Amino acid sequence: MNIMMQPIGIIHSSYKEAKDIPIQGVFKDKTEAWIELKDRYSDGLKDLDGFSHAIIIYYFHKSDREDMRGIPFLEQDKHGIFAIRSPHRPNHIGFSIVKINNIEGNKLYFTEVDVLDKTPVLDIKPYVKHFDSRDNVISGWLDKHFKNGNVPDKTVIK
Repeated sequence: MNIMMQPIGIIHSSYKEAKDIPIQGVFKDKTEAWIELKDRYSDGLKDLDGFSHAIIIYYFHKSDREDMRGIPFLEQDKHGIFAIRSPHRPNHIGFSIVKINNIEGNKLYFTEVDVLDKTPVLDIKPYVKHFDSRDNVISGWLDKHFKNGNVPDKTVIK
C-alpha cells in the first residue's frame, strides 16, 4: 500500500542548519517560529488558540537516508531507530510539541521550536494534558542522563 500526503504548510524558523537546533525545543524555549498554512487549511486553526500547546507533525525534508540504528544526542552508542528521534528513519516523519503564542489568519506562531526552516508540515493537533501526559513513564536509555534531577547540556548537537 502506498500512502500519499501533501504538506498543509511550512515552518519558518531561525534554524537554517541542523547543528543549530537544540536536542528538544523545550530546552531553548524562547526561540520563536511560525507555521504558514496553505490558505485552504486556515479555517482548521479555529479554536486552537484556546490551547497552550500543539503537536506538529512534519516531514524531515533534509534527510536523504534511512538508518535502522543511529547515535543519538547525549550518547556514543548506537540505538535502534525506533528508540531515538533521528530524522533518518523510514518515512522521515517527525513531531514536536510547541507552545502556542498566537494565531493570525493562516499563521500559527509558537516557541519551543526544534525544527529546521522550510520544513513541510503534515498535520497539527492540540496537545491535551488529559490525553497526552502519562504517569510512571520510563524513558529507556535516556533516563540515566536525567538521573537525580540532572539536566544534560541542553544544546548538545552532533
